[in-house]
Amino acid sequence: MKLRIGLPKGSLQESTRELFQRAGYSIVYGERSYYPSIDDPELETLLIRAQEIPRYVDHGILDIGIAGTDMIVENDADVVRIIELGYSKASLGSVRWVLAVPQDSGFESVSDLEGKTIATELVNTTKKYLREKGVRATVEFSWGATEVKPPDLADAIVELTETGSSLRANNLRIIDVVAESQSCLLANKDSWEDPWKRQKAQNLALLLQGALNAAGMVGLKMNVERPGLGKVLAELGALKNPTVSDLSDPGWVAVETILEEKVVRELIPKLKDAGAQGIIEYPLNKVIY
Repeated sequence: MKLRIGLPKGSLQESTRELFQRAGYSIVYGERSYYPSIDDPELETLLIRAQEIPRYVDHGILDIGIAGTDMIVENDADVVRIIELGYSKASLGSVRWVLAVPQDSGFESVSDLEGKTIATELVNTTKKYLREKGVRATVEFSWGATEVKPPDLADAIVELTETGSSLRANNLRIIDVVAESQSCLLANKDSWEDPWKRQKAQNLALLLQGALNAAGMVGLKMNVERPGLGKVLAELGALKNPTVSDLSDPGWVAVETILEEKVVRELIPKLKDAGAQGIIEYPLNKVIY
């Protein structure tokens, strides 16, 4: 038996491969193949646009898939949300669909777009947003390069952004947030009722979440003479309680902890001054809570 999974093609493609790599799976994309290889004989992968994955999962063509929560809503897909993975092309966390207008336009709020034209890939969600705001505007589907359409081809756009840099580069400014989205592992409802497929999907979710938990974290271990243990623990005081274990020499102990990588460069010299020796920093692939 195999579990068929849809992997997002495009902007999330490489970050998804890296996430799976940290979770223990090796994915190899063929140059023109839509069927990447994965080193798990119980998984079958299909590489397609993230916008389409919720629909194919809903219809049972895929058992599970990775797509944004925005695309689940946009496709009105009736699926099981197994876990929100919360990663994007460049970072962890959510991304935003924003309403943007030309920098030098007189539009200050969505109400100023009454009777105007808005270009976007997120058509259904944008129409719902406008209804909630009581604004009547024409929403046109954009096949790409949406940022270059105002002011000649559209008065405004609704576009996905992480930092807003692409919008600024195209002389656009944000006037509202239409929706937020996170990457999500989703499942077909019938597949979720199959005990083997559910267990396989849950195991995958556990490992992917563990890989995300480990992002930005490192392990740190060191040896400390017992009389100096208090000073070392004081330096680690703001962190989670470290593990302290006996060494073969009764006068020494080993101390090990997990912490954010960004604090290590400041912490290691302090630990050295406090008496720690043999300090080792090591990367983490997964952290399971």
